[in-house]
Amino acid sequence: MKNEWFQKKIKELSSLQGYQKPEKQSEALKLDSNENFVINKQFQRDLIDGAKKISDVREYPLGRIEKLIEALSKNLKVSPSMIGVGNGSDQILDLLLVNFCSKKTRILTSDPTFGFFEERCKLYSIPTIKIPFSKDMTLDLENFLSKSKNADLLYLDSPNNPTGFQFPKKDLEKLIKNFDGPVIIDEAYVEFGDYSVLNMVKSQSNLIVVRTFSKEFGLAGLRLGYFVANKAIADVFTRIIQYPYPLNTIAIEAGILALQKSKIMSDAATLIKKERKRIIENLRKTNAFEVFDSKANFVLFDAKGAERRIYTALVEQGISIRKLGKIGKHQGCLRVTVGTKEMNSKFLLAIRDLLQ
Repeated sequence: MKNEWFQKKIKELSSLQGYQKPEKQSEALKLDSNENFVINKQFQRDLIDGAKKISDVREYPLGRIEKLIEALSKNLKVSPSMIGVGNGSDQILDLLLVNFCSKKTRILTSDPTFGFFEERCKLYSIPTIKIPFSKDMTLDLENFLSKSKNADLLYLDSPNNPTGFQFPKKDLEKLIKNFDGPVIIDEAYVEFGDYSVLNMVKSQSNLIVVRTFSKEFGLAGLRLGYFVANKAIADVFTRIIQYPYPLNTIAIEAGILALQKSKIMSDAATLIKKERKRIIENLRKTNAFEVFDSKANFVLFDAKGAERRIYTALVEQGISIRKLGKIGKHQGCLRVTVGTKEMNSKFLLAIRDLLQ
């Protein structure tokens, strides 16, 4: 049969797991997807309304992506020629993998790393060299340096999802400078971390820094991503690889308007860091969990065998967190998003009641 190859491919693909989204819990307090609820909903509505007023969606957004890149250039203090955009950072990572990697490209990364990236490597049969986290959910620089000679590309999310770990700045800079090949640093959560390596792009021609509007800007639903790299990479990506119109008009205009309100976003990030500290301290006080340090807008903890009971009991109380299960040497991990002060208090109160 002529379509045997197609049926075989369907069977092959169906055996893959694919990226696992959180379970949808109706009317639940949503602390499972690392979204930014500190950004006021009315502010976001005003942002969308402002974008709609200056948009005509009957037209293709001709020239508007360039305006977004100009706004990003001003905000980031890098040349517009070094910036590319995408339909979320997911799409950027996907296009980089499918166009620059093959079954012979060995990617060095952490174990675990961003789930979407891992699953995409499996989809394209791209081999990975994984450095596991230690028992305290940290990574060892020397492990990466020793394995780097066997790898063609380095991918790290900094801070890491799902652990919240971020290398000390000098360690990551050393790794980037010593890696002989392209380096992708995924800074989706960087606004909640200690530092960025974005300025290294100006001196490191092999470096690609990927970012998103989903976290600090609270625009996850608009699917706005971007990256900064040397001019040659940005040009090839934008002119050849990327779709002609990868972003919709409303998302573009909302992104431009959001960049004009960056002080509101940075204030929200400051509050999230403060609340993150409160969650970590309170969870540790219970002595029921192993709670890991985090530089992201979430907290990972090992429920020590009680993860199913904790997760289910929270759902029954209208609170949805992320059930992750085995991570490294830890069997029962849960992850909670840092929400507003009120949301976090409700979560912590529920945890307290469950443990009494």
